[in-house]
Amino acid sequence: MIPKLKERYGRQFEAELLQEIQEVGVYREVSAGQKLMEIGDYVRSIPLLLSGAIKILREDPDGDELLLYYLEPGDTCSMTLSCCMGDARSEVRAIAEKDACLIMIPVAKMEEWTTRFKSWRNFVFESYHNRLNELFNTLDSIAFLNMDERLVQYLREKARVNKNKSIYQTHQEIAYDLHTSRVVISRLLKRLEQLGKITLHRNHIELQGL
Repeated sequence: MIPKLKERYGRQFEAELLQEIQEVGVYREVSAGQKLMEIGDYVRSIPLLLSGAIKILREDPDGDELLLYYLEPGDTCSMTLSCCMGDARSEVRAIAEKDACLIMIPVAKMEEWTTRFKSWRNFVFESYHNRLNELFNTLDSIAFLNMDERLVQYLREKARVNKNKSIYQTHQEIAYDLHTSRVVISRLLKRLEQLGKITLHRNHIELQGL
């Protein structure tokens, strides 16, 4: 019995589909920081997130990362779905933002379930829609926001996803996610502290007025 399956997806999927997920799904528990998918890997299964959070990142030719979006409970990754359709290699990296539980569904089931189950078809289309909106938000922030505004947005989203106003992340790790330098991030964080928006501690950042 896969824990939390009915609790998380019982109102969304038909009983028959839930039963098939129980039969073919592989339950996984991952720790914060653990890598689930690497760029260039073939996608062999589709993740359904039961709890926790996963961050999806892109990489430029120089190896620098950019945070695209987070997956939260009830989500799946549209990037994974699109790779399944064409047996393509992954173009993103997936890393557990915090401890997470998920179900891995064999890719062979995607097309079959899309035909057989209306709820699965709606789930796939809604996932594409949600992830596309998040990608637009990321693109808008890069195109239209200054780095200080992007940093504030990043800290707020990080706190929301983790349900914690204390952010345990180094300045360098934040710089990687925002595709900038550690020096820039450190300078902007110091400015936010001077404004009373955050408090900088030795190993974490505490949000105050954000």
